[in-house]
Amino acid sequence: MSESQQQTAEQPRTPTKRGGGDPASRGRTTIADGVVEKIAGLAARDVVGVHAMGSGLARTLGAVRERVPGGGRAATASRGVKAEVGEVQTAVDLEIVVDYGVAIADVARSVRENVISAVERMTGLEVVEVNIAVSDVKLPDDADEEEEAEPRLQ
Repeated sequence: MSESQQQTAEQPRTPTKRGGGDPASRGRTTIADGVVEKIAGLAARDVVGVHAMGSGLARTLGAVRERVPGGGRAATASRGVKAEVGEVQTAVDLEIVVDYGVAIADVARSVRENVISAVERMTGLEVVEVNIAVSDVKLPDDADEEEEAEPRLQ
């Protein structure tokens, strides 16, 4: 074996870098408004004191939509939620129904914290604002719209 061949065999080979730069910086990720709406809707529903999301009409239409094959779950998750998503920031508007007897300001604060935490953790977007509109109070003796939509006869 010649000296140059022996020298090449002993030297470790360094891998050739292709594409240049960190793989995480090679491309762009976009997140649809609907993705943020679903995350925010589920996070808001997790808060104690939130009875439902959306206005009475939206909840009634949602109950009907759930009974149509293929029309249910995705619409329910984002009912009462509107999100605007930019490249690095997002803003969320929520419409909620609270249970009677809860402190609305405390529920709103908890919803805001839960939504911001979930959206920022899952998407990496900065949540610049979460606006909450309380559209109704669920009284203890009120029947749910979903229950009313059930057929009386089976």
